[in-house]
Amino acid sequence: MTVFQSIAIILAFSALVSYLNHRYIRLPSTMVLMAAGISFSAVLIMLGKLEIIDTTHAVAYVTAFDFTGVLLHGMLAFLLFAGALHVNISELKSQWKPVVALSTVGVMMSTFLTGGLFWLAAQALGIELAFIYALLFGALIAPTDPIAVMGVMKQANAPKSLETKIVGESLFNDGVGVVVFMTLFGIAVGGTEPTFAGVSLFLLTEVLGGALLGGALGYGTFLLLRSIDEYQVEVLLTLALTAGGYALAEALHVSAPIAIVVAGLIIGNHGRSFAMSEKTRSHLDTFWKLVDDILNAVLFVLIGVEMIALSFERTYLAMGLIAIVITLLARLISVWLPIRVMGRQGGFAKGTVRILTWGGLRGGISIALALSVTAAKERELIVFATYIVVIWSILGQGLTLSALIRKMLPLPVVEMTDNSDKDEKNKG
Repeated sequence: MTVFQSIAIILAFSALVSYLNHRYIRLPSTMVLMAAGISFSAVLIMLGKLEIIDTTHAVAYVTAFDFTGVLLHGMLAFLLFAGALHVNISELKSQWKPVVALSTVGVMMSTFLTGGLFWLAAQALGIELAFIYALLFGALIAPTDPIAVMGVMKQANAPKSLETKIVGESLFNDGVGVVVFMTLFGIAVGGTEPTFAGVSLFLLTEVLGGALLGGALGYGTFLLLRSIDEYQVEVLLTLALTAGGYALAEALHVSAPIAIVVAGLIIGNHGRSFAMSEKTRSHLDTFWKLVDDILNAVLFVLIGVEMIALSFERTYLAMGLIAIVITLLARLISVWLPIRVMGRQGGFAKGTVRILTWGGLRGGISIALALSVTAAKERELIVFATYIVVIWSILGQGLTLSALIRKMLPLPVVEMTDNSDKDEKNKG
């Protein structure tokens, strides 16, 4: 099957499911699309077990599909930029303390808590698992997925301060999580003991370097946008910023996700307010919303379909179910402790810990990182456990998050003025 045929099948399947959902079901599209992909995989697996059809070719095709490369080195750039484009930077500044704490300290805490408990569970079930690979699982499952989180928060109708905390954390902690994963992966593959100074320098270079690069590229693009008034060219400039900026960050070995998030915040706030006409803003919003919707549809279908390649074993299933409890417990502790330390300074309403814990959704990034593990023995367990956690996270937590928010925060939600309503500045 050619690449074009693969894309055609995925797009056709995504479009059909999206239509049926919009016409009859009316649930969050990301969840329905993933559920449809999982159902499709489950039917194929069942038919294969009954020897009604031969699934060998389907499994081989899915296994050969480079999900990690497609997501981490392609789709992620556009999804992150589209998400950051509509985050109000003033709101984000007002919540910077909890966002920074949860996306750094929280990720590190969750990594080691999850990894340690996952290793203990493996030992209890008699599964041979090196501790470094248990930590690797903790690192890939620790960050919340911005794509899944933003998809759910669109329907959650949460207060702006809470939405900013959840979305802001998810936009930045995936970059931190990827850096932590890469550090631990290097240890696992290289077998060397890293120094504290070396790891700290690596983390600082990746995170700070990505932020500085994203700021420079975002501001440079802002100056170009301000000098013209032609929406076709301006939309193309944002597209070039996203693809080119992500590729450049990877070439310079700094955090590409953080670079694109920072660039997206600059264009979405200063660019929209001071460098674009109303017509350009309208076309820009339409274009990036369409990109976001299409890529989200494709991504969550791929997540579901990839399940056909999993190795189903009882011990793996048990570890996957245990991993759900472990990740929720680690998330609870890594959210509660920073909030406890910050106290009133973080501006946390009653029930925030529960909502942040339940709203810590995992998605495609965790799966992509799990699939990048090269050690054959540990890979199957890590991939299976990651899939179980992601499926529960999106379908279980995602579908009930809105109800939890309404229960914990039954206050009326005040609509905020969108950035696009700001006065248009005369270009020159």
